[in-house]
Order: sequence, then C-alpha cells, then structure tokens
Amino acid sequence: MKILISNDDGCQSPGILCLAKVLKEIADVVIAAPDRNRSGASNSLTLDRPLRVKEMDENHYSITGTPTDCVHVAVSTLLDELPNMIVSGINQGPNLGDDILYSGTVAAAIEGRSLGLPSIAVSLNFPAVHYETAAQVAKNLVIKLAKGSLPSHTILNVNVPDVPLSELGKYEITRLGTRHRAQPCIKQQDPRGHDIYWIGELGPEADAGAGTDFHAVRAGHVSVTPLRLDWTDFKSFNHVAEWLRDPN
Repeated sequence: MKILISNDDGCQSPGILCLAKVLKEIADVVIAAPDRNRSGASNSLTLDRPLRVKEMDENHYSITGTPTDCVHVAVSTLLDELPNMIVSGINQGPNLGDDILYSGTVAAAIEGRSLGLPSIAVSLNFPAVHYETAAQVAKNLVIKLAKGSLPSHTILNVNVPDVPLSELGKYEITRLGTRHRAQPCIKQQDPRGHDIYWIGELGPEADAGAGTDFHAVRAGHVSVTPLRLDWTDFKSFNHVAEWLRDPN
C-alpha cells in the first residue's frame, strides 16, 4: 500500500512527522506538504505564481503552496504511480463543525477525493500533545479503509481527543455541529499608522449536543464524520424552483 500524506501545518510539523512514522509500519509513505503553516487555506489553489518543490528527504517534499496545491501537484505530477489513499494531518487542533469550511487539513483530503482517491483528514484536539494517539487512530482507520471502501464522493473527517492512547474512548460516527458567529476582527495600526485587522476567534459552540463531533470529542471519543463533496441541497430543489418561476 502507498499513502500520500499532506497537511496545513507545514512539512516539518510534529503532527505530520508522527503520522508518517506510524503509517510507515503498514505502507510506503510519501509526504507532500506546504513549506510553512497554511492553516485556514481551505480549498484554495495557487494560480498567480508558480510553485516550487524541494525534496527534503527521500519521499518527503516541501511545496510553496496550499494543502490543495500539494496534493494536486503530488498526484498529478510528482508521483510515478498513484497512491492508494490520502491521509491529511495530524492537525494541531480540532476541525469540528463549521471549522471544515476553512480547514486546509480537510481541504487536502477533499482534493485527494476529487482526484479519485480515498481520503481521510485527521485532527488532534488542543493542546495537541498526544500525536501518537491520533497517529494510531489514523493507522486503524487506514487498515479498515483498505479492507473496505467509501462512496465515491465521501471523505472521513476524524477528530481525536488529546489523551494518551490508553485513555481513548470509542470510535463514534458523528454529524457536524455548528458554532455561533465568529468574534469581531481585532483592529490595530501598523508602525506607519495604517489600520490593520486580525481575524477574530472562532465562535463558541452552538449545536454541540449528542451525536455531534463536538460532543464526541468532549466525551473523550474519536469523532468520525463522513463528509460528502457534492454540496447540492436536493431537498431545496422544489422550493427554489418555485420562486424562480415567479415572474416578480
């Protein structure tokens, strides 16, 4: 089995190095990840400048782009043969609920799935110390996925509590929770007196009850959320079609 690993924390982050070490026990591993932290990059592709690829070590590539760029370049160009699957992570911090809209970790998995490959995104809850726990979870899920399959438009978004492996709870299938509106941007001034803005903190939990990813991780369980790439809201077809037909 051959596995491509990427992330959004950077090609030398502790999460990706731990993940690669553990997955090498069961597969040939290639790392293709951003040259620096690209958290929040979402599904962006770099189209305004060329990308540079540096081989840090054997099968370990640093790329001057987003997580989506890294998976795209690796699958389409760098690798001599297609990997069997993509594993993105281990992210430093969770990707729960609305976080997936901005997450570069999830985006790397989405790009892998859009290129036809089974994909998993793995994140470790804060303070993000027990990477080995998340790596073992990833290994278990890779083994299961290798024996089974996922629907062609589905990835797995996995969030792991930051606890020793011996204290880890069960694996729980979850749905995405939601957050309240994000906190306001923080306005400051640069040394020349120009206004600058820092993006504010994520909003607090809103829908975080039983069955959600928030609830599972808070209870010490591994949250496994299947995400579908086709965002079409088929239930709204008739409603939208009705007001489209209204001449006014």
